[in-house]
Amino acid sequence: MAFIRHEFYETDEVLTLSIFDRGADPAQVDVKFEDRKVSYTHGEKSLVLEPLKGQINPSNSSYIVGKVKVEVRLVKVIPGRPRISAYFHFLALANSAASSSPDTATRRVHPRKNWDGITTEILSSEKEKSTEEDPNVGGDSTLNSFFQKIYGDADDDTKRAMMKSYSESGGTTLSTNWDEVKKERVEVKPPQGSEWKKWN
Repeated sequence: MAFIRHEFYETDEVLTLSIFDRGADPAQVDVKFEDRKVSYTHGEKSLVLEPLKGQINPSNSSYIVGKVKVEVRLVKVIPGRPRISAYFHFLALANSAASSSPDTATRRVHPRKNWDGITTEILSSEKEKSTEEDPNVGGDSTLNSFFQKIYGDADDDTKRAMMKSYSESGGTTLSTNWDEVKKERVEVKPPQGSEWKKWN
């Protein structure tokens, strides 16, 4: 049984179906649109997609025959969700002659996996790390709360050292040693690869 390879992508308004039939003769290609059915025929090759649970507009739907594939545009009657592709039931017929015989061979393609659902399930099953396990978990909020805790639990000399070192260094240094900081002005120490410039 010959199976015509096909794939699709979908927007809220249109489902675009690509049927890979290399060298298809436009004169021999026939695509029929019905409310809940699409059939493709090219010589002895045939592909029938039915039933579509999302209704299409046959008069606005169209197709283009290219060198490598036939692109079929199925225009939705009701834009948006539910998507037509979520309800596709694929039936591929070997050829149009076989479709008239009672022992028609069909192939059913299983629905695609819901990868978004699988990802959500995996992410929800993972427990969140605490700041003890990973100090970078909370980002800036964890860092700010850490400095607030140090400042809140500190004595007056430590608070004075923190304020002086932070303000004089332009936020590049934070010291808790008052004996070291009180002697002289705290130097600006920009991160590696950066240059400090004073603006007037």
